[in-house]
Amino acid sequence: MHSRPLIVLLSILLFTPVLSGCIGDEILDDVIPQLKGIPGGLTMACLTDSHDKMVLEIDYEAGYKPETSSTDLLKQRISEVCSFSKGISFEFTETDFADVGTWSADDVREQGWANKQADPTSGKTLRWQLIFPAESNDDDNVLGVAVDASTIAIFGESVDDAAGFLNRPSAEEVENSVIVHEAGHLLGLVNLVYTSPVDHEASDKPGHSNNEDSVMYWAIESVTVANFISGDLPNEFDQDDKDDLAGLAAGTIEVSNQI
Repeated sequence: MHSRPLIVLLSILLFTPVLSGCIGDEILDDVIPQLKGIPGGLTMACLTDSHDKMVLEIDYEAGYKPETSSTDLLKQRISEVCSFSKGISFEFTETDFADVGTWSADDVREQGWANKQADPTSGKTLRWQLIFPAESNDDDNVLGVAVDASTIAIFGESVDDAAGFLNRPSAEEVENSVIVHEAGHLLGLVNLVYTSPVDHEASDKPGHSNNEDSVMYWAIESVTVANFISGDLPNEFDQDDKDDLAGLAAGTIEVSNQI
């Protein structure tokens, strides 16, 4: 993308129908008036030393608390690309979300912001929110969605249903990968708030990797993830992803649309 805001917004408008699901399809509705940003809007807050602490707020409905392996892996993957001198911590809250039926991106954003414990940038603390509702996305192929600069949702019921034949991959393995995948979108991957010098974005799946060994591969966010019957479901950023993030941090790759 380009640095000029108008071009960025027009680009997102063009891509919106394709990005429906994994990257919320109503992103622009209230970004400007409420400054919630787009996925990747707080990329530099994570990659630079502007914040010394990160809090991952986990709001979940009863029975849908994420696996410890998922949250541990998420912390590890973020730590591999972002550095916080006071570390990364979690806040877990069992939450009774409003009964919205199937969830749209707007529902995720509305319920997320209604339940946030603090603003995404509170002093020197960067906060991301992950919500785990009991219901599914309004597109039942979608396992997770990033809707703005600090909010993602993982649909536990859909994750359970996405487990493969003979439990390969297992629902836990699917959740491990989906949670890192959606966090990758909050980091701006792939090409959400920058243009990579390497051609590794899937041509028919904007915002996603074309490498099936990357956690940002497009299939990770959908029920087709069950096709990874080998059990080797990717759960880490590949070298191109890491190089993009390193370039952003170093200032050699231009970034846009930060809040």
